Amino acid sequence: MPPRTVTTARQRRLGAELRKMREAAGINAREAASILGIDHTKISHMETARFGVGPDRLRALANAYGCTDREYVNALVGMATDRTKGWDEEYRGVLPASFLDLTELERNATFLRTYQIAHLPGLAQTEDYARAVFEFGFPRMSPEDAEVRIAHRLRRAQILDAEDGPAFTAVVHEAALRMRFGGPELARKQLEHLLTLSERPGCTIRVLTFEADGFAGSGQAVLLAGGPMPRLDTVHLDSAHGPLLLDAEAPLNAYRDLLAAMEDRSLSEKKSRDVIRGIARAL
Repeated sequence: MPPRTVTTARQRRLGAELRKMREAAGINAREAASILGIDHTKISHMETARFGVGPDRLRALANAYGCTDREYVNALVGMATDRTKGWDEEYRGVLPASFLDLTELERNATFLRTYQIAHLPGLAQTEDYARAVFEFGFPRMSPEDAEVRIAHRLRRAQILDAEDGPAFTAVVHEAALRMRFGGPELARKQLEHLLTLSERPGCTIRVLTFEADGFAGSGQAVLLAGGPMPRLDTVHLDSAHGPLLLDAEAPLNAYRDLLAAMEDRSLSEKKSRDVIRGIARAL
């Protein structure tokens, strides 16, 4: 099998899970290869997603590593056999790979939970609001590049319209609601769009007000994407240096707790709508 020239976050996650499974068994790559009767470099290539892994070999690896979690192994087999190419492939080579990784993460998620501080969630942004946000980006991008990013963001948002789309829960800080990207009228229309989204089944918008107590970790934007089982969840963090994907057990648990704390401190859905309406009327 020829090596992949391009790998996706999902393929890299599968490889990482194979490595975790092997290391948990206390088996090195040469020993694993010997058990399967293959060259040891193939183990490395599978774990770094340079080579794909079929369902039979994946089950053989799980058996060799003594993994008895059938649900987990079946979920990995599902990841290994999914050859579906998403609509975002048309953006490969046009947008940074991290944009496609995020789209793939959202497309395969069983649920999405996010916390946003300075901007409204990307999936909840109108075209004009997204354009205004990109205009404030640094370094400044060309109008052509900005339009490509806007089109991609709007296409991503269609996942909230899909009947089989993931449940979406967003905790939005009051600061993000009061940011006037593009001016008062544009901001008001964005808030009205957010209210419309909040009425959709499977879409929950909660507001964290300035009156809520502060706590550690509340100063960063967080996305938790649900996998086919909790063990395969992923955290996506935004930063000035680019996005970061986390999948180890400790950070997953830490960010689950952080999101739960944010949701506990946020207003109810009804009170959140009242706050959003009040801010929109004042614009």
